[in-house]
Amino acid sequence: MHSRIQLRHLEAFHAVMLSGSITGAAGLLNVTQPAVSATIKHFEQRLGFTLFRRQGGRLEPSPEARALLPEVQDIFGRISGLERFSQDLAEGIQGSLSIAASSPIANAWLAKSVAEFVKTRPNVRVSLQSMDSNLIAERLLNEQVDLGVAFAPGEHQGIASLRIADAVLGCILPGTHPLAALPAITIDDLLPYPVITYVPQALLRHRLGEFLQRPLNIQLEVSTSMTGIVLAFHGAGVALVESSLLGALPIPGLVRRPLVPDIQVQSHLLWSTLRPQRTLSKMFVQHLTGGAGTEGAAPGLAP
Repeated sequence: MHSRIQLRHLEAFHAVMLSGSITGAAGLLNVTQPAVSATIKHFEQRLGFTLFRRQGGRLEPSPEARALLPEVQDIFGRISGLERFSQDLAEGIQGSLSIAASSPIANAWLAKSVAEFVKTRPNVRVSLQSMDSNLIAERLLNEQVDLGVAFAPGEHQGIASLRIADAVLGCILPGTHPLAALPAITIDDLLPYPVITYVPQALLRHRLGEFLQRPLNIQLEVSTSMTGIVLAFHGAGVALVESSLLGALPIPGLVRRPLVPDIQVQSHLLWSTLRPQRTLSKMFVQHLTGGAGTEGAAPGLAP
């Protein structure tokens, strides 16, 4: 039974074909001439035909060797490509990254950060998924995504989190609305008007606190900030939602006004502690935390 062709056989053959001699091949490979000769002889035994003949003191490749050369060159071309690809992976300029985020975050400042990240990494593919905060930890634990960004910190075993950005719940309304003339809006200001806000089970609905302890005229309930903003655009009422989306994507005719007292919401970066993070994930975290004004780098994710 023939032994397998080994990489050292191909290296020696390729070096002899490039240099034209055993001496030149030994220099290219940084080995001795007897080592190259022995490897070529073993390779010929494995192949069952002669690769080189001596003519006038020179090595002359056989027809079989010339026919074999393009295949060997293709192999070394692939190896070189693999080396470049692996280096790109190590440097975070090649590969794929999957991120899950709460809808207002995914469509606002996080989308901007992802766009900036890929501009300098044209060979990187990023999947940015918008979903309910409650699903993000599950996707992380099931290894369906690499990173998550949500309005709640990770409360599952195997999930770590870092507070990364702050936002506010505010009012979004047409510029022609009577309340648009106010610099800020109180609960009393809202009482006479129809209000659009989140469904009761939404995480951000719970953050409205004292505003919802008064009998506001909540005429429309939505699951996403974008739906509330579109309804406000069409004159259905004042949207009481997380307002950074309008800052990221201005809609002509709509304005946003802060609430008094203001209602802060925090965004948290989430990742799984059950597996090591890849270089690309670490580099995106560095990009994100550097641009979001966080107080420190994520433990276990620092490059």
